Amino acid sequence: MRYDNITDIIGQTPLLRIDQAVHGLQNIDLYAKLELFNPFGSVKDRAAWSMTQPDMDNAVRRGSQIVELSSGNTAKALALIAGIHGLGFKSVSNRMRVPEIKELLLLLGAQIEELPGQTECLDPTNADDPLTQFHRALRQPGSEYLHTDQYYNERNVQAHATGTGPEIVEDLDGRAPDWFIACVGTAGSSTGVAGVLRAHNPDIEVVGLVAHKSDFIPGIRNIDEVHEVGLFDPAVYHSINAVTSDEAIDGMLVLARRSGILSGPTGGAAYFGALRHLRPIDERLTTRKSAVFIVCDRIESYLSYIRKRRPGLFGGAEQRNTVAALTDDEVRTATTIDVETAQRWMEEDGPLVIDLRSPFAYAALHIEGSINIVDELFEELLRNGLPFSKRRPLLLACPVGEKSAKYAALLTRLGHPDTRSLSGGIVAWRDAGAQLIRE
Repeated sequence: MRYDNITDIIGQTPLLRIDQAVHGLQNIDLYAKLELFNPFGSVKDRAAWSMTQPDMDNAVRRGSQIVELSSGNTAKALALIAGIHGLGFKSVSNRMRVPEIKELLLLLGAQIEELPGQTECLDPTNADDPLTQFHRALRQPGSEYLHTDQYYNERNVQAHATGTGPEIVEDLDGRAPDWFIACVGTAGSSTGVAGVLRAHNPDIEVVGLVAHKSDFIPGIRNIDEVHEVGLFDPAVYHSINAVTSDEAIDGMLVLARRSGILSGPTGGAAYFGALRHLRPIDERLTTRKSAVFIVCDRIESYLSYIRKRRPGLFGGAEQRNTVAALTDDEVRTATTIDVETAQRWMEEDGPLVIDLRSPFAYAALHIEGSINIVDELFEELLRNGLPFSKRRPLLLACPVGEKSAKYAALLTRLGHPDTRSLSGGIVAWRDAGAQLIRE
């Protein structure tokens, strides 16, 4: 099949029926929409082209630079689209968390600007956040940039309302499935596809999947972050369930090893979440049903992400002293304290306060006297034993208190007698009116 432009290849991705021997469902046909077959490798190709195409001629005339607040697949697609039109691209983020994506963006000639941010996700209501200030500046009329604005741009949704959704219906012979299971990032694909499928089947159940509060899955927001996304509408979903990174990797391995689908962690999360939701229902069914989930991108960009969490997959030794190895009981029994108690404790006993956020978030605002050790680096330190004297009490803080509770549990396992986690994290500290300083 011949094409004249690479963007003409975007869309019309395959819908693959997963073998029943793999998923084990008896009465439900499970289909994967393989968005990894888009030319730039992900579902974001559709949104990137939809958001730039109407303004491209004017951008080329002006020599504009395309700018997006993204550190993942949207940035990759936009960098490629900018390049083939002779334009530059800038990725703005408060944390580039996947090394392969950052390296690929640099290889493609993209500029990367890592601004300080007080949380891991853009919060447009927080006027003091440098990331928010940058976002607002980009949205001003007359900007010299082509700002695609993926978290608020309705073209993100329309890309899937006119493409992904209708393709699923066409491949199911004019029918919509009974379930649509969707990971929620910008909410563009889940919202656009759900609207189309619901028009063909008003009884369809749409299941949204988010990352567990204290976990990180590339491309998926956690339940707190997702409410900060402009395109997110909770009414789209019948339920919203959390998935852990371990569960996402488990699902990804099944898709790769049993179905030959080189899915990234997001697709793995969708597969795992789909089966967890459908299995109890499948046992009660007496008629044939169908369900669809999206495989968003490819596995190759996430090898370091997987290696860090599952070194045994690459021949390394599995580590016992890691957050992933903690039991639920250990995390539940970790010592957490509220802001008022923490302030009193700091005055009386002078604990070492460790801020686990990114250096950019720390630079924006932090507790006076705290030190910054990024959570991933902190875990590396703990793998080799206690890096702190047992005589020194420790107070751990993260954005919302979830990660710090896990690390407090891990330090307790390692034998540190007085480690506490700040309940609600830096957000709770800020909301309580407690002092934060800027570097």
